[in-house]
Amino acid sequence: MAINTFARKEIKFLLDMNQYHELIETISEYMNPDKYCIGGKEYGIYNIYYDTSDDFLIRESLAKPYYKEKIRLRSYYSPAEPDAPVFLEIKKKIGGIVTKRRVSMTLAESDEYFATRHKPEIKKYITGQVFTELDAFLNHYPIIPKQYISYQREAFFGKDNKDFRLTFDRKITERRYDLHLSNESYGNYIIGADQRLMEVKVGDSMPAWLVQKLSELGIYKTSFSKYGRAYANFVKEQANKSHIQISGISMVNNKILVNRSV
Repeated sequence: MAINTFARKEIKFLLDMNQYHELIETISEYMNPDKYCIGGKEYGIYNIYYDTSDDFLIRESLAKPYYKEKIRLRSYYSPAEPDAPVFLEIKKKIGGIVTKRRVSMTLAESDEYFATRHKPEIKKYITGQVFTELDAFLNHYPIIPKQYISYQREAFFGKDNKDFRLTFDRKITERRYDLHLSNESYGNYIIGADQRLMEVKVGDSMPAWLVQKLSELGIYKTSFSKYGRAYANFVKEQANKSHIQISGISMVNNKILVNRSV
């Protein structure tokens, strides 16, 4: 069972295809493809996000607090078999710094853990620490599967700094049913076919060459959460149908208002 811990800034940009192609040419000078991009190809990422029955975690996140957290189960296979490896992750954002802690297990073991809290064999102390954190999270929040999100990713890391990563995501797909990783990837797209969501993941600041190229291409950072966008689309759809407030979020003049006290 493996564990990974990350602490970094994640800066997001939404690109059109002209910006994407121009930027890719420059990236190849300073960055190498990720080891999972075999032959320069993309790879798939498939997630189940967990939340309370009233969507408290995503509502709180959309309110942009200083501290927020979420939990998800991730696979790199679709559909995932019971013995396929998955990663259970807690992701937190504190004052703009993102930390992620995760443990790996099989899909069947993750089902057992959520149902009974029975854990796979723990061989490392730090793994036990993460499970203690997961137990505390699950005891505090009565969560259930609420959102499926998948996407195809191109990933790169710096030639001179392997902690500097940059990713492009497309075909970002969401649904709020069939919420298990054993199901195939399908649903609604939340960005256009002619768009790419770029994430820059750095420990401190972006390199000067990237800052200059982004300025030349007119690419500006944006606030974008895949789960947040999927949930906002769901709220809009329900509001259009019923014109009522849903789970602490309401629509006024086509804008989403968050009520954190619900």
